[in-house]
Amino acid sequence: MSRLTDLLLDGRHGQSDDSPPRTPWQAGGWIGWVLIAAIVGVYLLTGIYTVGPSEVGLVKRFGRYVSTVSPGLHYHLPAPIESVVTVNILGVRKEEIGFRTVSPAPNPRYQTVETEALMLTGDGNITHVEMIVQYRVKDAQEFAFNLIDSRAIVKQGAEAVLREQVATKTLDETLTEERDVIALDTFNSLQGLLDTYGTGIVISNVQLQDVKPPSEVVSAFDDVNSARQDKERLINEADKYSLDILPRARGQAQEIGNQAEAYKQERIKRAEGEVSRFLEVLTKYELGPEVTRTRMYIETMEGIMPGMEKIILPSGSDGVLKLLDLDQFIQGRNGQ
Repeated sequence: MSRLTDLLLDGRHGQSDDSPPRTPWQAGGWIGWVLIAAIVGVYLLTGIYTVGPSEVGLVKRFGRYVSTVSPGLHYHLPAPIESVVTVNILGVRKEEIGFRTVSPAPNPRYQTVETEALMLTGDGNITHVEMIVQYRVKDAQEFAFNLIDSRAIVKQGAEAVLREQVATKTLDETLTEERDVIALDTFNSLQGLLDTYGTGIVISNVQLQDVKPPSEVVSAFDDVNSARQDKERLINEADKYSLDILPRARGQAQEIGNQAEAYKQERIKRAEGEVSRFLEVLTKYELGPEVTRTRMYIETMEGIMPGMEKIILPSGSDGVLKLLDLDQFIQGRNGQ
């Protein structure tokens, strides 16, 4: 019975225990090959990758850079043969010096970092400076392969350059008129430093967010700033008054000058007229001295006593004046 069972089992499997083993293709082993092919296919498909619109892809073969690809769908040989590093070259990155953004807009909140913000000025004072540095990638290859931590190098370089620039200015200059100069010099120096390191980074903007004295002396500096503002206000008011009064004074001076010129011309013409009149009188006087003297005398008396009744008697007629009834004579003339 046991022998018969063994024979039946051998017949069910198609061979006896003593038969040699079959190959995978002989015993349905094609399934294994299909699995192997699927695994190879999946492995080859791992080389498909996508580069974003603002990115470029840096292809490496056995760890060595070989090419740069533009945005879109691409393929590289599967790892470990080839790999790709994508770099965002259009996005603007930002580093904060002296403060940190706790929550962004619309309700922003910031936290001061005193160890970064406090800086020594050229005149030995301490000031509080906060700055933002905005930058982007200009050389993807340098950025990806020359740097381990791009944020750290930009942040540390910006802080070092800013401290150097603040140390060349006095406290008053840092707080007032030299702020823009400090920002511009920091921009240029930081860009030169990053280019020296071969970082592949270009600085877009450097902006001083807040420049103020330390909190312990804020009140004193507020008083100084108030006095400075009062000074500027008074200067502006004086300039305004000057701009108002000077044109008016120039106009008055011009008017006085014109009047003087007119008076001068009038006197000249009058003098010329009097000279002409005198010459005319002289000519007539030379023709008849007595008549001319008498006429001039009468004209002079007319000028001295205008509007008065006058009776002219010849010389040597004193006795005649006693005999004249002057009142009757004057009334008679008025009645005419």
